[in-house]
Amino acid sequence: MRLRLCCTAAALIIAARAAEGADAGGVVRIGAGGYLTAAPKPCKPLPDMIYRTRNYAGPVLTGQWWSSLVWQPYSQPLFAHPLVGRCVESGFTVGYPGADVRGSASGIFGGGISKDGDLRLGHSAAPRFPQADCDGCSDWFVTAAFTSGQASMRVSIGHGSPFVYCLYGGGNPTVTFAKAPRVFSGSGRDAVLGITSGGHHYGLFGATGSAWSGLDGTTFTNNANGRPYFSVALLPDDKPATLALFRKYAYNHVVDTQLAYKTDGGRLQCTYRFTVKPHEGREPATLFALYPHQWKYATTRLTDMIYGSVRGMMKAGLGDQFTTEVPIQGVLPLLPDRGVQDRQRMLGYLKAEAEKKPAEFGDTYWEGKHVGRLATLSRVAEAAAAPELQKVFADELKRRLENWFTAAPGKEQPVFYYDERWGSLIGSRPAYGSDMPLNDHHFHYGYFIRAAAEVARLDLAWAAKWGPMVRMLIRDIASPDRNDRLFPYLRCFDKYAGHSWASGDANFADGNNQESSSESMNAWYGMILWGEAAGDAAIRDAGLFLFNTERTAVEEYWFDVSGTNFPKDFPHAALGMVWGGKGAFGTWFSGDIDCIHGINWLPFTPASIYLGRFPDYVRKNHSLHVQRRKGGSDCGTGWGDLVVMFYALHDPAAAVAYIDASPNCKLESGNTHAFMYHWIYTLNNLGLNDAGVTADYPVYSVFNKSGVKTYAVYNYQSAPLVLSFSDGMKVTARPNTLTLRRNR
Repeated sequence: MRLRLCCTAAALIIAARAAEGADAGGVVRIGAGGYLTAAPKPCKPLPDMIYRTRNYAGPVLTGQWWSSLVWQPYSQPLFAHPLVGRCVESGFTVGYPGADVRGSASGIFGGGISKDGDLRLGHSAAPRFPQADCDGCSDWFVTAAFTSGQASMRVSIGHGSPFVYCLYGGGNPTVTFAKAPRVFSGSGRDAVLGITSGGHHYGLFGATGSAWSGLDGTTFTNNANGRPYFSVALLPDDKPATLALFRKYAYNHVVDTQLAYKTDGGRLQCTYRFTVKPHEGREPATLFALYPHQWKYATTRLTDMIYGSVRGMMKAGLGDQFTTEVPIQGVLPLLPDRGVQDRQRMLGYLKAEAEKKPAEFGDTYWEGKHVGRLATLSRVAEAAAAPELQKVFADELKRRLENWFTAAPGKEQPVFYYDERWGSLIGSRPAYGSDMPLNDHHFHYGYFIRAAAEVARLDLAWAAKWGPMVRMLIRDIASPDRNDRLFPYLRCFDKYAGHSWASGDANFADGNNQESSSESMNAWYGMILWGEAAGDAAIRDAGLFLFNTERTAVEEYWFDVSGTNFPKDFPHAALGMVWGGKGAFGTWFSGDIDCIHGINWLPFTPASIYLGRFPDYVRKNHSLHVQRRKGGSDCGTGWGDLVVMFYALHDPAAAVAYIDASPNCKLESGNTHAFMYHWIYTLNNLGLNDAGVTADYPVYSVFNKSGVKTYAVYNYQSAPLVLSFSDGMKVTARPNTLTLRRNR
């Protein structure tokens, strides 16, 4: 897209891939920077043991819904939705927590999961297994391998799949229940049984010609006559026609899943493909269930079958793929100068920040927040036509980033090191388990990436020198290359659930979790800007996919903007944390209501406009929030600045009244008075985010004030660019600057 940078982008890619080994001091040098190959003292070492088979080689995909499988001998509950599975000593348990979802003041909870689930899959020749290893994964499926002597069992489970697929060696499948189930279809002479256990209906699919024994007890054995394949399916009901439908596809084991994305004008198109291996029959299709963020945007026809989940209703489809189409929310690197209502007041805010003594280097999280503040201040100074102040912020950004990106023998901090066994880049000093067990990397590194993108926007020569280290951070959290030798593909992102996970090892009974969806969005925003500034289309497009997909998940699961997913007995307008098995109205660090809401708003940046796509929801959220705050509508306490900035997405005039009455209000530590002022007055003067308008270039925003639309475009290219908007407007954007145009 940017011809003037094609050589620079190619040089960055070559440099990033040129690191073949370390020098004598244990430093790998790339570009002007480098990283260590061994953990410095502040970092806890990662385990030597990774629970995986030889079939699963290369960088380890941590931070997924199933990641506990590679960290421990068996696993925590694996919330695939609609099913939950768990690897235990005696096999693999299966349950359906979505049948009974309830809410309370503390959160949203699925039905109770007993130790043995609704049923447990085992092996006739192995009552116990010494461990379960990850035998491989695809974009939303994972396989666990159980082995004991000559007895083996491979179990595959995936997001959206009602099936559990098994392959056996050295014996037969067994299915054990806590108490005898109801058999509503079939007998010992049949290969297929329909059963009800724990009030939930399942199909048990033995190979054609197999038979069952033990039906008068609590352990059923399928006598498979040497055929290794077996499957179980969660059924929406116990009707004969339903069991017959599932039987038709039960022998098509899903062996690969892959998500492909592309941008088409102002739309993001995602295709979810299943590859199946038919053990019987020839029709290459399967049954699958879509989450709300998928079926609400699906272009593929679905069935009438549904499942429950803590994410809301899941709708079932049939085939080997489905497609969704999501409108792209544009982003800007900076807000327009129309938000600088009083330049002298703004200069006062900026000078106060510029005169502060440079902070000491922090850990990866708090350093990230600091460089994030500096990047935002640089952009505000540009909007305020204060180049001398912008230079102060940009120079400090360069100094700090270059220190982090430079490695030397014996350096302990600030520095990054690469762990070859796990395939991860780890910063020192670490924070909140970013070293062990690889928590929160997208939260922390997203700030660094966004800060580097701001420097690259201003200084392409700097980007050429230091870009390889920026790419290392991007590749760690979301490598866009499926063949990356150093990092897994899109590490932190759950391709099917549509959002990221924060825990590296998912070592919780409630599965994995993510608290700050907005810091995740901040990372993808940084990728979009870096990719566009550095001329790297792969990174930019990956950022667009991640940003716009996670946006829909945030709208559905953290906020429930349409009121269709939260149970009626949940009394809040938002969740603070999303878990595999629940949603929590809380945070890891505070029970204060400002923190519970604010952790999913911060850091406010020009991209935070996405939070205002549904202004009526903003009003509802704010109304409930201030009713329950200790200070009510008095925003001079807590994270009141964030409360006001969020409400500006519905009523900017009220936010203006507040900031003018309280020009020096208390701030959340990542915020500044300069950006708070710029944000509120931009919305007041230009209007709210017009989410109904898209464009064929992603670096834009459309504001709408009483029908008067302002189209803002930042053109990173070196020549004028003509944008076409979905409402028919065309804007010619000047190169390397922000262009505004109104519709009247």
